[in-house]
Amino acid sequence: MSTKPRRFVFDWWVVQKRIVYLLVTLLVLCGLAAGGALYVWKYGNPLRNVGTNLKPHSGARFISFEGEVRVIRSATRETVIPGSDTELYPGDTVQTQASGRARVSMADGSTLVVRPNSTIIVRDNASEDNGKKTNVHVVVDSGQMYVRTEQQPEGTNNVVETPKTKNQLGPQTGVSFGVNPEGTEEIRVNTGVIQTTSQTGDKTALHGGDYVSINPSGTISRPQKLLEVPLASEPRDLEKVFVGGNGSANIYLKWLRPQSGTAAFYRVEVATSPFFVADGKVIERDQLASTEFTAGDLRPGVYFWRVRAIAPTGQTSDWSDPRKFIIAARGSGSRVPVSELAAEFLGGNIYLIRGRSDRGTTIRVAGRETIVPPEGIFQLQITAPPGTQEINIDAEDPRGNSTSYRLSLAGRAGSGKS
Repeated sequence: MSTKPRRFVFDWWVVQKRIVYLLVTLLVLCGLAAGGALYVWKYGNPLRNVGTNLKPHSGARFISFEGEVRVIRSATRETVIPGSDTELYPGDTVQTQASGRARVSMADGSTLVVRPNSTIIVRDNASEDNGKKTNVHVVVDSGQMYVRTEQQPEGTNNVVETPKTKNQLGPQTGVSFGVNPEGTEEIRVNTGVIQTTSQTGDKTALHGGDYVSINPSGTISRPQKLLEVPLASEPRDLEKVFVGGNGSANIYLKWLRPQSGTAAFYRVEVATSPFFVADGKVIERDQLASTEFTAGDLRPGVYFWRVRAIAPTGQTSDWSDPRKFIIAARGSGSRVPVSELAAEFLGGNIYLIRGRSDRGTTIRVAGRETIVPPEGIFQLQITAPPGTQEINIDAEDPRGNSTSYRLSLAGRAGSGKS
């Protein structure tokens, strides 16, 4: 019996190289998918908390600012001029000069109003669990700061510290903290409630309508009834008074007594600056018993005035909001010169308007105004309506002459009309 050898026949296929690559890639992807499925089966989904543990934006941003305001970075000690997108980090310092003030929004929705000649430090501004837990801690090192808190969910912690006190703020609270150069401090609670702790650990609950002072040794006074701000009544804001034959004018300042607290005396100040810097004050009167005062012999110019009350105990109220009046000569029709007009985009609809004009000229733009200082250079931060391409700029000199200018928000100035 013969045995025939077996033969194996191999058929060879010609396969394109790219198909081989695709098959290898598919196998690798299948392996990765299988490995991922095994990991999830054994350890659970590693991405299940993504989106729930993200911290929302800290919220420590400038709402608005004017005058001389600067930020000192804690990490580098670099001093920067704030803009609309400037963020404040823990340890950063905000300083305002005599002409500066700022409004800052914090992580818990509270608002800080930093008044002139003040220094504050942001110690903490953290938000967790989608904003349900926040921790805000601010130090008033010098000057004055007003705080307004909103409704606070459970777990919110808002603390304001001064050199001599530590204060826990409740929801919907409005309170002013003052740190004076002589080492004394003041706390005025307009609404809500705060828990104040002294250096010695003594705790005092202060409610809306309470006022306390802190002496240089750190002792907190007994709460007094808050002396509210007297309300200015005359002249009306932006009132214009023309000079007489002697080239000057008298104007009668009147105000209403505080609605809460007892005023024994009043103090009135008249200045050429809305910030009442020392060089700009032209009249200062103390110990006024009546609710009116005559400011006499005022030359043509733009003036601001304010009033505050003093209680028999020595407690002083906050200043009334500045009111503006104008002492003017009859306009001669002269053109008010304004040059080098430019618009700098800061973000959103916010612009910084800059230019040059004569000292004492009033510049009005988009509902805001400023007085040109002695150096002749002015700047004004405005919010323009959406889609605005050009804005109107009004210039008025102390003699009653006025001129309007058009400025492109791209920075090109138009012609002026008297």
